[in-house]
Amino acid sequence: MIVPYPAGGPTDAIGRVIAQGMQSALGRPVVIENIPGAAGGLGTEKVAMATPDGYTFGLGNSVTHVLNGAIYTLKYDVVKDFEPISLLAAEPAVIVGRPTLPANNLRELIAWLKDNSGKSLAGTAGVGSVSDVALYFLEKQIGASIQHIPYRGLGPVVQAMMSGEVDIAMSLPANVLGQVQAGTIKAFAVTAKTRLVGAPDIPTVDEAGLNGFYQSNWHALFAPKNTPREIIGKLNAAVIATLADPQVRERLVADGQDPFSSDELTPQALAAFQQQEIAQRWPIVKAAGIKSE
Repeated sequence: MIVPYPAGGPTDAIGRVIAQGMQSALGRPVVIENIPGAAGGLGTEKVAMATPDGYTFGLGNSVTHVLNGAIYTLKYDVVKDFEPISLLAAEPAVIVGRPTLPANNLRELIAWLKDNSGKSLAGTAGVGSVSDVALYFLEKQIGASIQHIPYRGLGPVVQAMMSGEVDIAMSLPANVLGQVQAGTIKAFAVTAKTRLVGAPDIPTVDEAGLNGFYQSNWHALFAPKNTPREIIGKLNAAVIATLADPQVRERLVADGQDPFSSDELTPQALAAFQQQEIAQRWPIVKAAGIKSE
C-alpha cells in the first residue's frame, strides 16, 4: 500500500490501521510504502504507473484524487488512470480561532469576519490543501474576504493561532482537539451533520448557524488502471471485512475519522463519490485561481 504522505502523519496512521486489517482478511502481509511529496502527487503517480496485478495499490484522499487534478499539471489523470477499490473514512474540518478573538460562537465569528473582510488572517496547510480550499468555500458562503497564510502543515497553523499570528483556520480534528480542550484555541463548529464523538461539546455548522457547510477530507483505496475486476473484488472484500471490525472502527473514530457505512463501500460508490467531489470542488478551485506553488 503506497501512502503518499510522510510516516507518522494522520494519513499514514489511517493507512496502517487499514493495512493491518486487510492483512488478516487477505492472509498475507500488507506493507506500507511512504512516498511523500508534491501534495501527495509523487506517491499517487507511482500507483498510477504500477503493474496492475493487485500487488500495488494506493491510499488516496480528497487532495490526491480531486484537488490536485485542478491545481497541478500531472502525469496521470486522477480518474482515468485508477480503478476504485473502496471508500474508507472521512474527517470533517473544525472551524477554530485564536483565543483572543472577540467572537465566542460561529454567528459572532461570521459577523467579525464580515466586519474585517480583507483584513482577517487564516492559516492553511499550503496552497491547494483541504484547509485552503475549504476557506474559499467559507468566503463564498458568508460573503467575506479572508487572507490565506500558508504554512508547512496544520501543526504550525495551530501554533500560529495560539500565538495570535493568524485569526482562524479550518483544521482537522486530530490537530486541534487537544488545544481546544486545553482552552488555548477556540472551536466554533464542526463541518459535518453530526458532532464529533471525541468532542461532543463542539456544535455542528447546522446547529451553529451555517447550514449545510459540510467540508471533509476523505480517504479511499485505488488500484492502477486495468487491475482485473476479480482482484479489485478481493481487495474490496478485505476492506469491507476490515471496516466491519469494531476495534478498527474504534481506532478510526478515536482519530477523528468517520468510517463510511457498509452500503458506501463498493467500487461503484467510490467512483460516483469522486465524480461528485470533482464536480463540486473544481469550479471553486479554478474560480479562485489556485495554482501549484
